[in-house]
Amino acid sequence: MDRTELADFLRRARARLNPSDVGLTPGARRRTPGLRREEVAQLTGMSVDYYTRLEQRRGPRPSRQMLAALARSLRLTNDERDHLFHLAGEEPPRRGGGSHHVKPGLLLILDRLHDTPAMVVGDCGDALAQNAMSRALSGDMMARPPRERNMLRRFFLEPGARELFPPEDVAEHARQHVASLRAVAAARPDDPAPAALVAELRSGSEEFARLWEEHEVSVRRQATKRFRHPQVGLLELDCEILLGEDGVQQLVVHTARPGTESYERLQLLRVVGLQDLTRSR
Repeated sequence: MDRTELADFLRRARARLNPSDVGLTPGARRRTPGLRREEVAQLTGMSVDYYTRLEQRRGPRPSRQMLAALARSLRLTNDERDHLFHLAGEEPPRRGGGSHHVKPGLLLILDRLHDTPAMVVGDCGDALAQNAMSRALSGDMMARPPRERNMLRRFFLEPGARELFPPEDVAEHARQHVASLRAVAAARPDDPAPAALVAELRSGSEEFARLWEEHEVSVRRQATKRFRHPQVGLLELDCEILLGEDGVQQLVVHTARPGTESYERLQLLRVVGLQDLTRSR
């Protein structure tokens, strides 16, 4: 681990970002350019003391999970992400396939969607980034351990995960999840990640195993979805999916049609839900 080079790289990456680049409010005038250390720590999910020690060349070696989180927080490109891993003495993640490094372009769009739920999802269902409205709608996926951020694993294996949807919509969600994963598994036969997820779900869920045998294939596209929120009630939202340049990462945006009851409830969620998130920090 090259502590000197790592510290310099982190300082320079932090200095080139403005709060608005990462979805934060600028606040009072700043004496120096860039993000503050505490802002990077907040975005990464680490303590301010930990991050400060990294910049002061006295921090412990970050885990691979922490390095990946830092790469997202600092909006690093793939090459910069790999450099960060090398400086920390780690082998960079394999490119392509199911990479969990979110492209800066997708994060830039995500950070500017303040009034509508949006998240970046991998094609196997891994939640990779969320904005505040997405956390208010469906919970903070990024606060969960990496393995528990997969939406298919959560849907089929976690009791209570389906309470987010009306009971009469659950069967269709299950069918779409399985059909989408089958398309991904066929498109990436040399990638062990989709095959491993399929094997786990087939052994852990009779429902998944039954649907898998039906061999239905469907690529995830735009749709209308209904969500049950404990505070604002039923929301009927249009789901739009924007593909990243590699087609593996997807920006999923949920909007409500103006003038509808769901539109008013989404505005209420922006107030009520974000207040709850602020109090929980």
